[in-house]
Amino acid sequence: MARSRLVLAVDGGNSKTDVALVSEDGQVLATGRAGAFVPQRDGAAAAVGVVEKAVTALTPGRAAASWEPPAPGVGGFDHVSACVAGADLPVEEEALAREFTARGFGGDVVVRNDTFALLRAGASAPWGVAVVCGAGINAVGVSPAGAVARFPALGRLSGDWGGGHGLAEEALWHAARAEDGRGAPTALADLVTSHFGTRTVEELVLELHFGRLGEERLHELAPGVFAVAAAGDPVAGALIERQAGEVTVLAEVCLRRLGLLETPTEVVLGGGLLTARDPLMTSLLDREFAQRAPRAKLVVADVPPILGAALLGLEHLGATETAKSRLRAHYEPSGTA
Repeated sequence: MARSRLVLAVDGGNSKTDVALVSEDGQVLATGRAGAFVPQRDGAAAAVGVVEKAVTALTPGRAAASWEPPAPGVGGFDHVSACVAGADLPVEEEALAREFTARGFGGDVVVRNDTFALLRAGASAPWGVAVVCGAGINAVGVSPAGAVARFPALGRLSGDWGGGHGLAEEALWHAARAEDGRGAPTALADLVTSHFGTRTVEELVLELHFGRLGEERLHELAPGVFAVAAAGDPVAGALIERQAGEVTVLAEVCLRRLGLLETPTEVVLGGGLLTARDPLMTSLLDREFAQRAPRAKLVVADVPPILGAALLGLEHLGATETAKSRLRAHYEPSGTA
């Protein structure tokens, strides 16, 4: 009897990389995890090397009675479905796909930006809009006919604003101006000094400037910005309001480009700033969408994006609806994952 074809699903993020080996009938045979997938910092080869480590660390699940790990750690996959951070442009997706193939993962590799995994995991159908607001911010839309709307997502260079890191940078900017008198008073100054244990905001700025504190740590301020805003600070409140507006406009533009503004459409919200379900952010999003995209149905993702990468892989193989339902059941909150 022919063996079931195997999909290697990859969710490569800025903090960790998850992989799942999934059979064509929707069973999760094994899972693995490794470090951050950061091709824009480390290069494509190093980023795919992180996936190799995750594959080498595959741990069989309960459905894997007859499965044996592929040797030598990679290869043997009928399809690789990789949804990863840092693949913001088609040319970057293609370069990463070539690297996966060169490393022996198999000849059938599709690399997509990680927003595609969020959309497929959170939406009830293969189409809709997804907005991720975690360390950074990005969005993608897919129409029922398969047309795609997306953004370069290169930060301020390409018009982006917000995400945890961007929000923290803005908070630090306002805190510095509040401290030296150029800006309005704000409790963000106290947030900055208390969180990082400095006497002044200027002291923290100099720590960052001279490299004694890594700028990647700034995103740690993001939860505190929400707390300061909830306490009534007008400066912090304005930042959260602007962030809600950015999330909304990304979704609105995707819907408009795809001709879906007047069509009931799921908009999947993911990333730490949105899945935290902050009450202020939630109320602002409800207000903004009611005004700008009233036919949108907001869905906060409650399943891991690796599910989306795996579903895209199964669909690539032409798997049955039963197989996709079995896979989804594994990752649903009441499932076994």
